[in-house]
Amino acid sequence: MTDRGSIDKIVVVVPARNEENLLPRCLAAMTAAVGEVGGVDGQGTPTIDVVVVLDRCSDGTGEVVADWPAFSSISTTGGAVGVARRAGVRHLLPSLNHFTSTTWIATTDADSAVPPNWLTVQLAFARNSMDLVLGTVIPDDGLSDGDRKRWDAQHRLVEGHTHVHGANLGVRADRYRQAGEFARVDAREDVRLVSALRGLRVKEIRTELIPVLTSGRLAGRTPAGFAGYLRDLAAEAQVGGGPGVADTCS
Repeated sequence: MTDRGSIDKIVVVVPARNEENLLPRCLAAMTAAVGEVGGVDGQGTPTIDVVVVLDRCSDGTGEVVADWPAFSSISTTGGAVGVARRAGVRHLLPSLNHFTSTTWIATTDADSAVPPNWLTVQLAFARNSMDLVLGTVIPDDGLSDGDRKRWDAQHRLVEGHTHVHGANLGVRADRYRQAGEFARVDAREDVRLVSALRGLRVKEIRTELIPVLTSGRLAGRTPAGFAGYLRDLAAEAQVGGGPGVADTCS
């Protein structure tokens, strides 16, 4: 029987669309997170590979990645975050025999900054037989005070939270493959994947231990993504309403 408590490889995928301004923050945070990973309970330190997926970039995002030699990059023309995430995973795990139970896939976004314990916490959960880790996100100072108050009122960032964010997700590679991988769509690819994983009855944990700081801008790179959710939150507040708690948003 396969030991589902063993992880010997971590791959990290970071999709980017014209993020030359925010990508340095992302990669600095990722450098710290990678540096925190070590042996756990006598097990060796897993190898870690990070790829930035340049999805139809027309600015200097590629040049930014080149300044961080510890990380690799590939280019895609899909123009969809699901395509980019899927391509990044396939780049780091190029054949079917790479999708093993001892490989862990972690995803975030180029406009986000992971905490230093981001990978160590996921690794600990994976080594305790978890197949899926769902973390939380927190908007940065780009969000106005009023919109931030509305956000805080509608999001309980606690253990067992109800949110799904591609910017803070980890999954065992064999389960990821069994679930059909990230769909080639421009939004909610994370939600689709998690739904398929739950259909497989994987072991999951929803944690607030690894909050990811993400852009609070209202004009995002993906029309139906996180920026769109924040924009809708502000718009509905202006007419006296407000959306209910978003169980899932990218």
